[in-house]
Amino acid sequence: MARMSYSYDDRVLALAGLAQSLQQVRRIAESGQSETAAARPVLDSVFRIDADTPAQVYGGARALEPGLRAVGDYLGNRGNDPLLPRLGLATLQLERRFSGEPNTLAAVGNGIATIATQAEAHGSVHPDVLAALGGLYADTISHLRPRIMVQGNPHYLGQAGVVSEIRALLLAAVRSALLWRQLGGSQWQFLFARRAMVKAVGRQLR
Repeated sequence: MARMSYSYDDRVLALAGLAQSLQQVRRIAESGQSETAAARPVLDSVFRIDADTPAQVYGGARALEPGLRAVGDYLGNRGNDPLLPRLGLATLQLERRFSGEPNTLAAVGNGIATIATQAEAHGSVHPDVLAALGGLYADTISHLRPRIMVQGNPHYLGQAGVVSEIRALLLAAVRSALLWRQLGGSQWQFLFARRAMVKAVGRQLR
């Protein structure tokens, strides 16, 4: 990213990207289907490495409305899915391990560059692109600890297409976790800057 802003307004966008990715993971694990309108912005973000602002990473703040509402509900203790915060914490922990593994970082970067041409031609939610992103995640990040364990309907979790999309969305979640940290985000802010983040979510939703 060419310019790094360290405002809470930008940080909550990264958190919203994380939450929206994991919301779709939860949805597809339970129902076998994601919401394309919500999945596309976070999957697109995987390929937007050099965006000028956090909003541009996702194609605009409006594209993250579901994730922003999820972050607002969590910060306001109104969340109705107890598994979502656990997945979020596990992803933040996994990103720290990922960022400390230069070989894995390089492998993921090279893989994304290769898949980008396919995504430009067909879109990030095309089954072939999801399969490629899912395969990249399986070959690289999934070998790191802590492993992200996804719970859901065994009928859907046994389907190759569902597994590929879940892994692709987990890759998108790690991308947002990386952006969160690049913007100065830390787990301490959930304790000591909660009010500031709640206000930032409200501004982004206006």
